[in-house]
Amino acid sequence: MKRLRFTEEQIIGVLKEAEAGAKTADLARRHGVSEATLYNWKAKYGGLEVSEAKRLRALEDENGRLKRLLADAMLDNAGLKDLLSKKW
Repeated sequence: MKRLRFTEEQIIGVLKEAEAGAKTADLARRHGVSEATLYNWKAKYGGLEVSEAKRLRALEDENGRLKRLLADAMLDNAGLKDLLSKKW
């Protein structure tokens, strides 16, 4: 999994600077990210508070965990069906 350089708090802080009127190019240079990254952050975290961003992260993690559990169960189910369908 990709390592994050910035926490949700830092990202929201940068976005608040942008809302305050700082230019995107200046913000990108100051924080060492590309302008595209700032736009992606704005799309994902725009208008969120820090607590909401943490909740979003927790829900995304839980969703990923549940998807993995479902995939494992479906794989087990398919394996059992294959085993039972074979003629002895």
